[in-house]
Amino acid sequence: MSGYKLFSDFELVDLLRKDDHAAFTEIYSRHSPVVYRNTYKLLNDRSEVMDIVQEVFTSLWNKRSDIVINSNLAGYLYVAARNSVFKALSHQQVECKYFSLFELPAQESFTSSDHLIREKQLQIIIDQEIDELPSKMREVLTLSRKSYLSHKEIGQALHISESTVKKQVNNALKILRVKLGTYVSLFLVVLAQVAN
Repeated sequence: MSGYKLFSDFELVDLLRKDDHAAFTEIYSRHSPVVYRNTYKLLNDRSEVMDIVQEVFTSLWNKRSDIVINSNLAGYLYVAARNSVFKALSHQQVECKYFSLFELPAQESFTSSDHLIREKQLQIIIDQEIDELPSKMREVLTLSRKSYLSHKEIGQALHISESTVKKQVNNALKILRVKLGTYVSLFLVVLAQVAN
């Protein structure tokens, strides 16, 4: 295995294409620290960064037979990590926008009583679906979205890790998206009609 340290990246990639596990291990130990550092500069979230590093190298292994590297391996891995960061950030933005639909605006005063009734009905449906979540997930989601605590604060309050909090919130949102997708779509259609 120590002989692999003498191989160039080009030679390692060639061996990787031939399903050489030792070549992959050498690529990982040679490049993962740099991928981690570069990704951490962009995200500043250790848990998220570790997920992205794992994703980049898992993808490299899964695509090994078809891999095409036009410049160099370090550049390829940098671009793969950067794309994963953009994907993660985009997902977070979509998640925030989507969940903001559940936090009905308290400051805005709607003149239409029909509007208010529909909002209240939607909020009741949302609350019912939240109540049906598993108890720990419901507690984490409530602390996150209603008490506005950070993942770190929730973890400290419940004596669980920050990554567990993040997973619980993400899982809760996935469940709610599926269950509430139809209601939210109908609500948005009604809002559009009332606005016109």
